[in-house]
Formats: sequence, C-alpha cells, structure tokens
Amino acid sequence: MSCQMNPEILNVIVCPRCMERPTQLSNGNFHCGRCNVQYEWTEAGSLDLRLKAVKSVSLAFEVGKGNVRLEDFPVCDPLPPNPAAQLDFSGMTVPLHLSRELMSYFPEAAGRQSLALDLGCGDTVHRRVCEYGGFMYVGLDRENPAAPILGDAQALPFRDESFEFVLSVAVLEHIQFPFVMMREAFRVLKPGGTFIGTVSFLEPFHGNSYYHHTLLGVINSLRYGGFDIEKLAPNNTVFDAQARMSTEAVFPRMPRLMATAIIKSPKLAWRLWWSAGRLKKAKRGRSRSTPVFAGAFSFVARKGVSPSGRVADHGH
Repeated sequence: MSCQMNPEILNVIVCPRCMERPTQLSNGNFHCGRCNVQYEWTEAGSLDLRLKAVKSVSLAFEVGKGNVRLEDFPVCDPLPPNPAAQLDFSGMTVPLHLSRELMSYFPEAAGRQSLALDLGCGDTVHRRVCEYGGFMYVGLDRENPAAPILGDAQALPFRDESFEFVLSVAVLEHIQFPFVMMREAFRVLKPGGTFIGTVSFLEPFHGNSYYHHTLLGVINSLRYGGFDIEKLAPNNTVFDAQARMSTEAVFPRMPRLMATAIIKSPKLAWRLWWSAGRLKKAKRGRSRSTPVFAGAFSFVARKGVSPSGRVADHGH
C-alpha cells in the first residue's frame, strides 16, 4: 500500500541503520541499497521505517566528574507560564500529559517548511497543537498503527538537523536505552531548536516502562544528550499519579470514585501538613517537595549554538 506524504517530510527520511537516503520505488516503498532492505507502507497507511536488522550503538561516559547539584539547574515548582510565549493556546483543549504552562514554551515555526517531530506520537494526539504553531507535523511511534511513521526512537530515520521542534510526551520511560534516544533527539534537532517533553517518576509501572526518571535522572539524560536545560518542573504529585493509573490494580472491581478517594486521602493529609508550615523549609526559594513527590517531570531544553553559528560543544 502506497500513501502520500509531504515532499518536505520525505526529503528528511533516511535508512535508520546506515543513515543513507533510500530510493523511492515505483510502488511507493523505499529501498536502501547499502543495507539492501525495503521500507514499506502498512495497510493502515503508516510508513514503516523500523530497523530491519540489529544496529550497534557505542556510548562513552566520563566518570569522576562530580555529582550533579539541583541548585545548578532551573528547577521550578510549579512550572510558571512563559512570559514571552510565542503562541496563544487559550482557546484550545490541552492534550493528555500536557499543561497550558508547558505549552506556553512551544515555539512558533520559522517558516512554512519548518518541521516538528512528535517523538512517540501514539495516535497523533499532539498534531493540532504542533500544527497550530505553523509546523509540518511528523509523528513517529514504535507500535501505534495510527502513527504517520513507524520507527524506533533509538534509531531515528531522519537526517541530522531536520527539525526545529521535538516533542516527547510520556515516552522516555518506555525506552530501553534512554541515553541513545537523547542523542538521537539531539542529532535530528536543528541548532537553536527546542526540545520539550515529560517523563514519569513516581507513576506506576505501565506499558512496559523501563526507567522512570528522578529529577537528577532527567538532568543527567538531557545533559548526556547535549541539551541546554531551560526549565524543569514536576508535572503532578505521586498521589495524583497513583490515583489516576493504579486504582484498578490496587482495588480491583471497586468503584473507581471510591478507589480514587482512598488513594487521594494521603494527598489531603500531605497538603494540610505542608500548609501548616511544619515541614516547609524552603531552600533558595525551592520547595523540598519538588524532587520527592512528583508523579512525573516536564522539561524545556534547547540545542545550543556557539557564537560561530555552529552547534555548541558539550564535551561529548
């Protein structure tokens, strides 16, 4: 089955294993001569660019450089609205796992040919908010048949520096090798481009999640990828996450409202205790609850540009 795709999107497609540009055949499929493999359209209309063979990736780590300190990074609780927001989403519905505050950091496309990558797009729930910013939407997912492109976040089938904006919502915890995904997201992002996303922390195990990230883990993954971190913030509390995601597992066959009320009761006690000021000892203006009680974290990061105009060197 051959489907249509914008030529600007087709222009950035490469073989995910060797990074060579494949040749489009008369039937619409793509063939990589170097790897001698064919990438086909699915019956659902997705272009299947998943790896056809194992790809080896080598990573290097520098050990002994010292521990990361939270006070060295822009952690906020809660995430403030962007005072210099480029887009106004006030009349739009907020998609799942996003917030109006996080959306206020979405960039506006520089031009008509600007591409945005929704990395782990699911059924393209974020298409509208990306296109609202003027971007051509490119959705990639590993399994969801509704995704325009099927691919692996650890071996992205796109040329270097293809996207002005990369969005990754509730995906990183499902990646087997998150450092590889971070390097790939950095690779396909243009210099000066924006990388926005969320990642689980104290949410329950779900959907074969591998590595739920602490706040330090988010920092470590982003820094290893090469990103400059602009904002870090908790998405919700552990109580909200547990109530939303685990009531059926904890209290099977119990009415959902009742199960949610039971799980949320510790949240009420927690808020009363903190509001009384008995444990509220701010450290440099930051609540101690930030890294401890978050169900998930959100982040805003960029791919830096050096004064010469080249990608900034992050020492990797």
